[in-house]
Amino acid sequence: MSPNRVLLTGAAAGIGAAVLLPDGPGLGWALTAAVVFALVRKVRPVWAVLSVALFAVGAFVAAEWLFMLCAMAGCAAGSLAVAGGRTARGLVFGAGAVPVAAVRALPWLARGVKERGTPPMARPIVVTVGLLLVFVPLLAGADATFADLLGSVIPDESSGRPLVLFLAVGLGTVGACYLLVSPLDLDGTAALPRTVARRDWVLPVGALVVLFAAFVAVQITTLFAGDEHVITTADLTYADHARSGFWQLLTVTVLTLGVIAVVARLAQLDSPTDRQWLRVLLGALSVLTLVIVASALTRMWLYQQAYGFTVLRVLVSACELWLGLVYVLVLAAGVRLEGGWLARAVVGTGFAALLGLAALNPDRFIAERNIERWHVTQKIDVWYLSRLSDDAVPALATLPPDLRDCALEFRRVPADDWRAWNLGRQNARSTLAEVERRGCPRSER
Repeated sequence: MSPNRVLLTGAAAGIGAAVLLPDGPGLGWALTAAVVFALVRKVRPVWAVLSVALFAVGAFVAAEWLFMLCAMAGCAAGSLAVAGGRTARGLVFGAGAVPVAAVRALPWLARGVKERGTPPMARPIVVTVGLLLVFVPLLAGADATFADLLGSVIPDESSGRPLVLFLAVGLGTVGACYLLVSPLDLDGTAALPRTVARRDWVLPVGALVVLFAAFVAVQITTLFAGDEHVITTADLTYADHARSGFWQLLTVTVLTLGVIAVVARLAQLDSPTDRQWLRVLLGALSVLTLVIVASALTRMWLYQQAYGFTVLRVLVSACELWLGLVYVLVLAAGVRLEGGWLARAVVGTGFAALLGLAALNPDRFIAERNIERWHVTQKIDVWYLSRLSDDAVPALATLPPDLRDCALEFRRVPADDWRAWNLGRQNARSTLAEVERRGCPRSER
């Protein structure tokens, strides 16, 4: 791919982004990602599909916090689609390779254009853009109907946002093309030597196994006893039960994963005995940690049942579930002591977990669970629910009129153009159109 062609490809992608990308979650994000991959062409299909799917979350879920997470993951998956990566090192560098390559590509582009001259289509494109910049504003100012028509196709240029999008996506596409021209060796060829003998790692790992087994044995009656343990224990509340254990158990889960990774990578495997000890001890440690993961999730579930669901509580529960899946993958890799696929599986399941969280529709799920809890306890935090995204509106509309009117009192969902089409906001608009709001009783007093 020549520098001139890379330049034109970047310009085409930048123009597509300036036209397609909405200000917030919307269909245009997935369309832009698809356009960029179509222009770059030589990409790894699995990562590319994951990237488009993550950006497509913006077309279905209105929660901006979730879309931001998915968009960042979509950028990382898009970079991996171009740069690749097999090992943990390669995946880390590959996820950020495109922005770095965009900077490195600029001198290469300048030299290429200087040596080969400007691209054949550069002059007519510049003239066309110049003419449109002159005549479009004049015609839009002459007729309001024509201006509205243009507004539905071309984003508002007064804020300078289209220029920023053009530069950001255009440069990113240039970086992606440059990686195809000058691919990087992200994984490296040097392997860490297995220098840790069995006598050096068996004792510390074995001690952890004994410690975890003792913890599980002592706590087995309380780990999964649920409400009965909280009710029958003096001075113990659901909040204390969850807060005093969940975050510590989450930390244990993450740190143990690091221990397993280091030992599995550095332990000597010179004999069948070495391999057997590694399978047994790391397998036992993984299984016991899975029990701890289940304990943490149980504590958080009880806490949410007692005090209500929130975004943070659902998010950390999803993270803990994904960590449990990672341990299952570790166990699968440990059966044959072959983990060349493990790093890609961990990253891929992380992206898939985000898609699963989006499919759950967290804000709507939170609203529905809190409404179910209200039917049992008559306790509900209407102020918190009113701050959820438009995804929660259909659930909030099922509340009794007085609570519903308070939860939806200030809710307004403006119309979207085709770039910003979003199923969550569309459902919210339809629901609000059917609901007769009379004002929050508390606001009238």
